[in-house]
Amino acid sequence: MEAVDFSMWGLFARATLTVKLVMIMLIVASGWSWAIIVNKLIAYRKARSEAAVFDQAFWSGEPLDGLFDKIGPQPSGSSEKIFAAGMTEWRRSHRQDGGLIAGATARIDRSMDVAIVKESEDMQRGLSILATVGSTAPFIGLFGTVWGIMNAFIEIAEQQNTNLAVVAPGIAEALLATGLGLLAAIPAVIFYNKLSADSDRIIAGYEGFADEFATILSRQLDS
Repeated sequence: MEAVDFSMWGLFARATLTVKLVMIMLIVASGWSWAIIVNKLIAYRKARSEAAVFDQAFWSGEPLDGLFDKIGPQPSGSSEKIFAAGMTEWRRSHRQDGGLIAGATARIDRSMDVAIVKESEDMQRGLSILATVGSTAPFIGLFGTVWGIMNAFIEIAEQQNTNLAVVAPGIAEALLATGLGLLAAIPAVIFYNKLSADSDRIIAGYEGFADEFATILSRQLDS
């Protein structure tokens, strides 16, 4: 009997077209998931670093107008964007005589809320893909396994031979699809939960900053 190649490539090469397509789909999904995971880990780390730097500048005692002039109306950091949105509306709410247009506080709050929503959407973009991969990859792999086992039994019936050497290659090819499904799903689920929690904490920090900033502006309005 010829030696059977049980390597990953050997199993893939012997698989039927349907099982091959399932395996390729799972490999692509796994690579896509890891690309999102790495991108989000870097982005969240950068967001936390930018927020820490901006918080230090914001609470340093420097006048808000001076800080706004320094960062400009279109900054790159998320915390700076929320601050810039509030300060832009604050300046627009002043009349030429120095007075304030009615409803300034509500408009400032809405401006910062809109900025927070935009940053939240950017933070959470791609997480739904991880959730989809985590929930569907095992079933896609199971479909490949069922299809592979079905073809293995058809081959056994055609050869009328139940020898283990005949059965094992087909079963191994089929089970490879399940393995790839789990390989794609497990990291996707783990990092989806982690990244979702990290995103919620970062967004909560933005909302807390917006509330504190709105309180400072409201105090200035009252005085």
